[in-house]
Amino acid sequence: MLLNHPPSRRALLLRGACMIATTAAPAWLSPARAQTALRPTPSQTEGPYYPVALPADTDFDLLRNGGARYNEGQAAWVEGSVTDTRGVPVAGAVVEIWQCDQAGHYHHPGDGGRADPAFQGFGRVSVGRDGRYRFRTLRPAPYSGRTPHIHVKVKLDRAELLTTQLYVAGDPGNERDFLWRRLGEQGQAALTRPFAAGADGLRAEFPIVLG
Repeated sequence: MLLNHPPSRRALLLRGACMIATTAAPAWLSPARAQTALRPTPSQTEGPYYPVALPADTDFDLLRNGGARYNEGQAAWVEGSVTDTRGVPVAGAVVEIWQCDQAGHYHHPGDGGRADPAFQGFGRVSVGRDGRYRFRTLRPAPYSGRTPHIHVKVKLDRAELLTTQLYVAGDPGNERDFLWRRLGEQGQAALTRPFAAGADGLRAEFPIVLG
């Protein structure tokens, strides 16, 4: 007659270790997988209206230029984190954004200098150890055949790491925009974000992953 002996303590420990390894291995146990976990944010053209000369006021709040307050359009917070493909924050990176005012004009001589002087139009912030950035601005407005968008640039020291554009999820102009269509499904998903209602205006979360 065969007897069923209870498993030894060593066998139980080995079984438990195998279960942990196959079901819940932490990222540091599989560095190759961790390094490819996040897709880099797609790049896009800088466009013709990057500032020739930076405004005197370049802080996070594009709705206030000096002492003037811009009250047109829909106020929005645009925020997120800057990381590498492993999810590690890129401390010290500088995030810049620029966009047209509600009437579709940029602070740029190529656009005739017609932008509302109360709209700052350009802002930049440095990220800390957590990689977070935040801007107060407008839900982007359309201009001259383009769907609404915000231009974004990321720098570190003197190097430009990424130039891209942020789009509004569900905007009817997206499907007609040649740059948005060129992105393909994955690129569109990465650069198109909902501007959802919040307690103090609209809010869009835009994570930036540097390749």
